Amino acid sequence: MTERNLTVRVARIARQTPEILSFELVHPAGQALPGYQAGAHIDVHMPGGFSRQYSLACDAGGDGRAASRYLIGVKREAAGRGGSASMHGRVREGDLLPISAPRNSFPVRAEARRHLLLAGGIGMTPLLAMAESLARAGADFTLCLFVRSAEHLAFAEALREPLLAPHVRLHFDAGTAAQKIDLRDLLAVREAGTQLYVCGPGGFMQAVRSAAAHWPEDAIHTEYFAAPTDAACATGKPFVLHLAQRGIRVPVAGDQSAVDALHAVGIDIPVSCEQGLCGTCVVGGEGEGAEHRDFCLTRGERAHKVALCCSRAKGEALVVDL
Repeated sequence: MTERNLTVRVARIARQTPEILSFELVHPAGQALPGYQAGAHIDVHMPGGFSRQYSLACDAGGDGRAASRYLIGVKREAAGRGGSASMHGRVREGDLLPISAPRNSFPVRAEARRHLLLAGGIGMTPLLAMAESLARAGADFTLCLFVRSAEHLAFAEALREPLLAPHVRLHFDAGTAAQKIDLRDLLAVREAGTQLYVCGPGGFMQAVRSAAAHWPEDAIHTEYFAAPTDAACATGKPFVLHLAQRGIRVPVAGDQSAVDALHAVGIDIPVSCEQGLCGTCVVGGEGEGAEHRDFCLTRGERAHKVALCCSRAKGEALVVDL
């Protein structure tokens, strides 16, 4: 379980779309909150015992400076597991909520010449913060937002600000041909030095992945809100986890995750999503020997990192830096 190491007050709740509310979170005593870089998310612990990860939707300065507030967007999911319903139905302005400090497994690649940001629906939240950060830095970027209609466009006021407006392109599913973006045309040619950032529902993520299949893997950065429905679970054949720093071996049963096996022998590994999405449980290791099942590491990172909540060994053993 992720440590609940911050308490915030809900300063403002605003209706963004028929399905999305934004929540502005501040320190209860008016103090500054821990800083973060665009792309970061927090765990929010809410009434009913639910805990969910939400991306921070505004830029805090990008250089680690303290933040005056956190801003998140929460879409009410009719078929969800209860977290969004709790946020929409039970959280009120003035309430205190326990949260985690910000973590970032979806950062902006500052060395890129150009940045292309693609968001589907509520997937715009981390990309909105990225866009603000890039705009303030004078970077070359485009933010493309894919939503059902103008009525379903969240944070529309921020998008109209002079800082962002020149960089924004909108696609409306219900719009005319002139109001749509063809993904294959958009991604047909990759300009040298361009990095692609993608966040949104599973179907949108797959469509972008397909259209960008010819792009270098390390030029594509994704953040999923949920594991794809066909994603492999964390169970499989048994293996042994070699902990290089401790010099010990921990057996992992076929019906266990590596995290569960480590917890069983008293080794605490922080976890959050437990679906390979957030990067909380990522450690260094001999990634070439891992059967990677995560959605947070790039191909390059997988050579020397492992997400312990979902990945397993290709063979009989896996070495990690623990």
